[in-house]
Amino acid sequence: GDIVTTIEPTVEGYLEKVLNDTYTQWHPDEIGGIIINPQNGEIISLALLPTFDPNNTSEVKNPKVFSNSLVEHIYEMGSIMKPLTMAMGFDSGNFTPSSTYDDTGTMILNGKTIGNYDRKARGITSMQQLLSQSLNIGAATIALKVGSTTMSDYFSKYGFGEKTGIDLPDEATGMIRNLKSGREIDVATAAYGQGISVSPIEMVRALSILANGGYLIKPHLVKEIDSVLGGVSKTTLERNGPILKKQTTIDVTKMLIEIVDTALKHGDIKMDRYTIAAKTGTAQIADRINGGYYPDRYLHSFFGYFPAYNPRFLIFLYQVYPKGAQYASETLTNPFDNLTKFLINYYNIPPDR
Repeated sequence: GDIVTTIEPTVEGYLEKVLNDTYTQWHPDEIGGIIINPQNGEIISLALLPTFDPNNTSEVKNPKVFSNSLVEHIYEMGSIMKPLTMAMGFDSGNFTPSSTYDDTGTMILNGKTIGNYDRKARGITSMQQLLSQSLNIGAATIALKVGSTTMSDYFSKYGFGEKTGIDLPDEATGMIRNLKSGREIDVATAAYGQGISVSPIEMVRALSILANGGYLIKPHLVKEIDSVLGGVSKTTLERNGPILKKQTTIDVTKMLIEIVDTALKHGDIKMDRYTIAAKTGTAQIADRINGGYYPDRYLHSFFGYFPAYNPRFLIFLYQVYPKGAQYASETLTNPFDNLTKFLINYYNIPPDR
């Protein structure tokens, strides 16, 4: 029969253009993006560079391009993990949106030092500033207070460490075994997206929980199959949960809106008539040869959803080792902003504020 996909060709073309422009500017080893409906798991578009022409594979020099990294590879995702850590803190009852903590700038755990991106202490700090300034010590504080057992339970409920079941081949499984190591350093670093690895599609599914009010969805590209013998077989939509209390997702969403309104590019991408929730992530890349991490290589990630309190779309972007910039806010904010404005105009989404 005929396979009817969820892909919207015009949106797919624009995503590919945005990724190509970003690839040309920052020269990453790879760059990818996914646009999904977080309510039901329908993937509107997905793309990856470098790519190849399936009608002319003889010119491919690096066979790695045949892999779909969005599904088949896993990465340490960095600070886009922090909103999920924050949600865990609220949902478990250990923290509230009005909680504060003492930010010491650095922390020694199991003989190793972790710290904020600038190693500077902030003193008494709010939950909002933890996210707005993307403070590692704050995320670690939440994780250590919640504890490894509860954290492992929440991250498993987010779908980390298992396949999403997406209808694409060779899906990878994330690695979150560090959460059960019994070492505080592993729990603390996982809270800000280091030391555990997940696939982009795994990350998108988990982040969709924040956008849709607390439910785990199944990402998919096949909408229906129209049989040559007649009849239509529609994809069964999966929505399990709730994984998080609805109020938890509302509280975290409000904080992510504040990031866009005031922190991202100093509020320059704020849209007066639309609520946009978003967060950047910058992760160190592991040195597989010498151990540890490269001092100058980073994975940049970015996610956002809108209209924030009843989202039509969630956008996820990432790139591996972009050249000439350290932080994801420098390289992925404008691509996200361009995609958001395009989708709002293309679908004529009504304003929500």
